[in-house]
Amino acid sequence: MNYYELIRRPVISEKTTIQKEMSNQVTFEVDKRANRVEIQMAVESLFKVKVEAIQTLHVKGKFKRRGRIIGKRRDWKKAVVKLAPGERIEFFEGI
Repeated sequence: MNYYELIRRPVISEKTTIQKEMSNQVTFEVDKRANRVEIQMAVESLFKVKVEAIQTLHVKGKFKRRGRIIGKRRDWKKAVVKLAPGERIEFFEGI
């Protein structure tokens, strides 16, 4: 699998911003089939940083309602990447 297909997008929220500042962790939405080793290789090669640890979790899509119609958001996989001390990703610095 291509590294650009593996990492879908960064997850930017209030919680992930606090994680970035306090414990040097960044969060990405990744492909459902990706494992920790593949995610680590992708982050290290794309962003030229050293990864210390990775935690992954499956996020269940919420059920949403518009009147009588009930829909469901898609399920996705999240990866919380802890960077080595002194490392940082420039993409997240302006946020």
